[in-house]
Amino acid sequence: MLELKNISTRYGNIYALDRVNIKIKKKEIVTIIGANGAGKSTILNTISGILKPVNGTILFEGETISLKETDFIVGKGIVQVPEGRQIFPHLTVLENIKLGAYLRKDKAEISRDFEYVTNLFPRLKERFKQAGGTLSGGEQQMLAIARGLMSKPKLLLLDEPSLGLAPIFVRGIFDIIKEINKNGVTILLVEQNARMALSIADRGYIVETGKIKLESKAKDLLTDDSVREAYLGI
Repeated sequence: MLELKNISTRYGNIYALDRVNIKIKKKEIVTIIGANGAGKSTILNTISGILKPVNGTILFEGETISLKETDFIVGKGIVQVPEGRQIFPHLTVLENIKLGAYLRKDKAEISRDFEYVTNLFPRLKERFKQAGGTLSGGEQQMLAIARGLMSKPKLLLLDEPSLGLAPIFVRGIFDIIKEINKNGVTILLVEQNARMALSIADRGYIVETGKIKLESKAKDLLTDDSVREAYLGI
């Protein structure tokens, strides 16, 4: 479905990604784990067109998207839920959700997706008229994901969805990610909570200083001694 071939991305003269290769199959959950500053978010931002690679190729469903603009990439079905939620705090919950469908014209399908999203997040339905900025951190994360789903993604990029959330919300967010995947959406998940990410993923990539150091089935990474010591606190 998605393939990164020898992707390198720079910030000025500094390489943030160095010849990164990643493959994601349809309907998988794939996670990328690594330390702060390792390049995880840069991978997502490069896929979604926020950053442009200086080398390499990104293929989505067989089409090259490496240097395409973000609106084109969203239109193809790649949608990113950014780190820190980045909702519109002064708009209502309802307005935030509807903005996710900004590029869409299929009114009947938009209506069906709106019903699906509000059933997936009943807590948001109770808060339609509230300003987004008045929600709790967990509720804002739900809102960010709901907005992303309204763009009708084939591939959903999630950047640190559990960051800063109370433990009671973390499990709920991961349960929702699994539910979204069961409904046919492929997931690429960047997450500091390596144990939780690997527990729901099919495969995982370990990134260090802009390079992929290890790739394997998630269940194997959970039992790998070097991964356990470096990322699982064991």
